[in-house]
Amino acid sequence: MRPTSILNPLRRELDLPAPSTEPRALHRRLPGYEPTPLRDVPAVAERLGVGRVLVKDEAWRLGLPAFKMLGASWATYRALVDRLGHDPGPWATVADLARLLAPVRPVTLATATDGNHGRAVARMAALLGLEARIRVPRGTVAARIEAIEAEGAEVSVSDGGYDDAVRESAAAADDRTLVISDTSWEGYEAVPGWVIDGYSTIFAEIDEQLAGQGLPTPTAVVVPMGVGALAAAVVSHHRGPGAPQVTLVGVEPTVAACILESARAGELVALEGEQGSIMAGLNCGTPSPLAWPRVSGGFDWLVAVDDDQARDAMRDLAAAGIVSGESGAASLAGATQLRADTGDDVLGPGSTVLLLSTEGATDPVAYREIVGRGVARSAR
Repeated sequence: MRPTSILNPLRRELDLPAPSTEPRALHRRLPGYEPTPLRDVPAVAERLGVGRVLVKDEAWRLGLPAFKMLGASWATYRALVDRLGHDPGPWATVADLARLLAPVRPVTLATATDGNHGRAVARMAALLGLEARIRVPRGTVAARIEAIEAEGAEVSVSDGGYDDAVRESAAAADDRTLVISDTSWEGYEAVPGWVIDGYSTIFAEIDEQLAGQGLPTPTAVVVPMGVGALAAAVVSHHRGPGAPQVTLVGVEPTVAACILESARAGELVALEGEQGSIMAGLNCGTPSPLAWPRVSGGFDWLVAVDDDQARDAMRDLAAAGIVSGESGAASLAGATQLRADTGDDVLGPGSTVLLLSTEGATDPVAYREIVGRGVARSAR
């Protein structure tokens, strides 16, 4: 597929409840919690040809270089409490929580990942004194595998792509293995639903930051899409009760545009073969069935970009002082492609565009090769 933008033919009105505040209450008790920055970047706005560009910078979230800890932590907590069978009672620290959850042991957390989600699940396992087994697709770069192993997890490599790794991880579920997946399948929806709920913290922070910094409400929000979990959280926030009107734009790699192709087909479809974009966190061939109704109904525009566009976006963000990895920079690449395809019609000179940069330099070697410099320790 060539880079392209399409108006979502499945867009419709949705009846959604207000997002829960419970996930953020948990996140605030995790070690190192603080809101990630919301950055106003005039140079990127000028280059894009819009009035303002704001970047929610998830280069460092709860000690990890991506936003995924928000979903993984809440889903792990809910899944363990479900296994416990009752509310664990009040707790102030993760050490307290680990003691209260001791009756569920022994239990191993398992998942499939392109890197960031698996590392977040492994971190939660380590914090709670549990084991973790993480399955990654063939071709996952060494830096991402080593980062997961550094959390104390056992990592195994699939003989196939991401969808194969998901199936293999799902098959590992048993009385002592709890799968914490961010995508769903038949009979498995509660945990990925909790992952989506966990991402609500990002948008609660943004609302507070917009008000606190005196920034205008965005007219467009641009987000990278993999299986659709984060995208579903975007819809829950921006299409919920009382939410202001905003244009939602989802971005995928041209070789892994499973949501765009599903929208074209009018139903959920799976791409053939393996997906091999440098936007590793977006290399998904099948949308999450749980996320699909919200994503297909809530997004206005769907955009596919290629790897060169992601590289250009990484460099533009780096020039503005923002460390954004290949998947994180997809939002700027998508906004640039949409601007090229539609002119001033969607993202014009009066637009305030919010970009979600969902990760930092998760592959430091590739980041240095693309951007021309490494990541300073202060940026970690």
